Amino acid sequence: MRKLSLAAISLLMACAATSTARAQAQQAATPLYTLQQQFVDLRFGMFIHFNIPTYANQDWPDPEMSPSVFNPQKLNCDQWAKAALSANMTYGCLTTKHHSGFCIWDTKSTGYNVMNSPFKRDVVKEYVDAFRKNGLKVMLYYSILDTHHKLRPNSITPEHIAMIKKQITELLTQYGKIEALIIDGWDAPWSRISYDDVPFEEIYKLVKSLQPDCLFMDLNGAKYPAEGMFYTDIKTYEMGAGQRVSKEKNRMPALACLPINDSWFWKTNFPEKPVKEPAKLIQENIDPLNKVSCNFILNVAPNRDGLIDSNAIAALQEIGNTWKNSGPLPALTKTDAPIISHNLAHGKPTNSSWSFDMNIMDFANDDDFGSSWTSNPEVQQPWYEVDLQKEQAFNAIALTESRPNIRGYKIEYFQSGAWKPLLKGEAEGRVKIHRFTTVKASKVRIWLESYRSTPSIAELGIYNEKK
Repeated sequence: MRKLSLAAISLLMACAATSTARAQAQQAATPLYTLQQQFVDLRFGMFIHFNIPTYANQDWPDPEMSPSVFNPQKLNCDQWAKAALSANMTYGCLTTKHHSGFCIWDTKSTGYNVMNSPFKRDVVKEYVDAFRKNGLKVMLYYSILDTHHKLRPNSITPEHIAMIKKQITELLTQYGKIEALIIDGWDAPWSRISYDDVPFEEIYKLVKSLQPDCLFMDLNGAKYPAEGMFYTDIKTYEMGAGQRVSKEKNRMPALACLPINDSWFWKTNFPEKPVKEPAKLIQENIDPLNKVSCNFILNVAPNRDGLIDSNAIAALQEIGNTWKNSGPLPALTKTDAPIISHNLAHGKPTNSSWSFDMNIMDFANDDDFGSSWTSNPEVQQPWYEVDLQKEQAFNAIALTESRPNIRGYKIEYFQSGAWKPLLKGEAEGRVKIHRFTTVKASKVRIWLESYRSTPSIAELGIYNEKK
């Protein structure tokens, strides 16, 4: 009988693990609303930026930095977990791969990983084991932007997308239950990798096929309006980049993040430089954010030995002495499922009734919620039209304004040479999302029937949301 090679055995084991995970995923998923409520009820957690940038004194190191520098000789993930517990945190989230592409788990997708460093231990495994042992929930961070592997704007290949899928599959099949996967470096002004360059819908569905109860959130989702759920299960706000959730109006399940130091990865001056004041973190972040259904995740960066510095440890203990998780937050307002598919209207030819001079029709499908098509005030029955250029299937439309103004409208579609009615809408909010039985059309037109002042449209999105 022919003996299998070690490589073949490893491949069979990996396939078996993936098959098991997929089989588990066939079980009924927990409703998204329930998962969102459970997430905001966690209230407060620890972000852990620990990767090859830890050894560069910069958040974005040279993408060719050698794995030989990664050697945390005193790594103690149990210390991290106990530090989180001391602050009454409920979970952790570790940077499995940051923008420079170094993987701190035993991946088979690339040689640029921890097993080819002097350390040669799977940091992700040690982290998940330590946090679970201490009763904390486990989340993972993963960057789409990957400068080492040249996964960057204008350079993305099918091999890159295959690598992303392989890496996410490893992370979601080899480390048990993952509460959430936080994605970064995607559809951001600085990463310039769109949801079409790396197909969002495919990655989202892969995650849900492997772990249906794993929340999927894009850390760069603040570009989208706060009132609508686009390309994420949880609204996200990177406070260090100036993004702010409304502490008065937010009603969406949300996450806000901030480092306890002045940057995300450890720097040589961290041991001596004061961290953020614990009292202010409670008064200005944890408490007011929790009141508006926003979970707060505080980054605490381990040093080059793999340990959290004593000044950060002391600050976390001080937080825990003052702040307690007082239990579940008020029930969330139920939201629709997130939009996850390609916007068929983006960049397509448009037409409209007479526009305001400087705000013509092209501004309403430019993927920029800060610009708008605006009707000329003289027009009494404004309309706006998108030419899809060929008949295409769609089953959802999102109408977004810069501010709530439009109240009543009707939408029609052009099919086989004739305009047909699709729906009539009447809504007060800034974001108006409609889902309906799939139709096919080459054009879509919206008639604006009632509004408080001169109407405008920031974005008209047309989607084919596959089940």
